[in-house]
Amino acid sequence: MSKQRKADLLLVLVTAFWGASYYLTDQCLQEMPPLFLTAFRFLSAFLVLSAVFFKNVRHVNAATLRHSLLVGLALAGCYIFYGYGISRTSLSNAGFICALPVVFTPVLHFLLYRTRPQKKLFFALLLCTIGLALLTLNEQFRPRSGDLLCLGVALCYSIDLLLTERAVRQPGVDPLALGVCELGVVGILTLLLSLFMETPRLPQTPGIWTAALFLGIFCSGIAFVIQTVQQQYTSATHVGLIFTLEPVFSAIVAFFIAHEVLLPRGYLGAALMLLSLVLMELHSAKKDV
Repeated sequence: MSKQRKADLLLVLVTAFWGASYYLTDQCLQEMPPLFLTAFRFLSAFLVLSAVFFKNVRHVNAATLRHSLLVGLALAGCYIFYGYGISRTSLSNAGFICALPVVFTPVLHFLLYRTRPQKKLFFALLLCTIGLALLTLNEQFRPRSGDLLCLGVALCYSIDLLLTERAVRQPGVDPLALGVCELGVVGILTLLLSLFMETPRLPQTPGIWTAALFLGIFCSGIAFVIQTVQQQYTSATHVGLIFTLEPVFSAIVAFFIAHEVLLPRGYLGAALMLLSLVLMELHSAKKDV
């Protein structure tokens, strides 16, 4: 098996982990408050990655720490919205809406850096808007509160991507150490917020312990290691298209495990949103080639 094919298969596995994380998070929220669950997940990931990349973390410099703080704050906002949003909407809705950074990011890039977007962006945004309306609006044409919170996830993650893109180009910044340290920032920040805003509770049953540890070790820790190591062996085109599968995996898990069935217009909306994501990734891939 070639290195590229092996990398692509491992990245599909990572995407499957992230797709399954919506269901696992929903299960964990039955016994753990949202902020503490996020802290548990990211501190677990931080400990795993710190052990794997001990040399990088041990010799981390001030520039890397400074950018880790900024990126970590954006990522913390993403997962705060995620923790509260996923409990207030369907798993399928959450999966597709949280995948919208691929559309939001070029818009923010234009607003912040005046990078002129391609015409394809406007067509993708139109498809995405129609799809989002079909997926989220009820008979009274009102979205669920969780749908709006999940839009916050997409916005914060788009900011995270832009900050990361800028950080890794700065002299002296170690991208791998930055990735590990930002997980620590998210874990510590959400733990402090949980202590003030919630009553932290560890899982009470073996099943939820398993789900919470899987979220931390596999969906955050091991997934990050695989992405970092394997992305060097494949192309930007493959990576972008593979990660577009995340909401698809989320919807599959919701259907077969949670027995969640959408209305026909919901599936049409999801299909249009997925098409808009693919269009945006193909656009990005052409720029990277």
